[in-house]
Amino acid sequence: MADRLGKLFVLGVGPGDPEWLTLRAHRILREAPVVAYPQKMRSGESYALSIVESLLPTPGPERLGLVFPMTRDPEKLRIQWGETVNRVWEKLSAGRDVAFITEGHPYLYSTAIHLVRLLRRLHPGVEVEVVPGVSSPGGAAARLDIPLADGDERVGIIPAVNDREAMRRALVDHDTVVFLKVAKVMDMMVDLLEELHLVDRAAVVTKCGTPDEQVFRDVRELRGRELEYLTLMIVKKGEER
Repeated sequence: MADRLGKLFVLGVGPGDPEWLTLRAHRILREAPVVAYPQKMRSGESYALSIVESLLPTPGPERLGLVFPMTRDPEKLRIQWGETVNRVWEKLSAGRDVAFITEGHPYLYSTAIHLVRLLRRLHPGVEVEVVPGVSSPGGAAARLDIPLADGDERVGIIPAVNDREAMRRALVDHDTVVFLKVAKVMDMMVDLLEELHLVDRAAVVTKCGTPDEQVFRDVRELRGRELEYLTLMIVKKGEER
């Protein structure tokens, strides 16, 4: 082990626009000897890396692609997460700082949460700094020109699931609801919004902040359509879109 441990920086790089990166995250990215990022197992592609790739210096840092387990099998999860954390620890124990980039905000539905939690459990002496990023709800609210909350209004950030009653409760209990990854249940959501007379209070954005971004003001037109995985819906009561 080196005389000093490296430090893990966890950088939120926002939902898609590299210009939404914070100045601190940008500086760390340019100074870190190792940049780690989540990547797809089969293709090796990384959405987070694609956001900031143009900002990396030349010659660039060492790149460390990390595959995160997409399974519910507890034994496979334990093994794969252990391997992922060990790859980061190899760099840190050699005295090298690591900047791990994650889309959106690191502490909002992010793989970074589990990475930091397990790393601290296995190596309690490690130093971690989390640098916040623009969240997808925040970015989408700006793109759609929909205020998320004002005064005493209540906001819900809800993963969209195929549970009609749970989605109904979310709409009834909040003044504004952001439904994340809503594409897979879009037809059900449109039906529910019509039933609650909220269909004109909803808007959808896909791949917010990227060149492929799409905005939909009339969600009824999305019935039966295939949408990007990174699709969210904002429903704002009292504001017709």
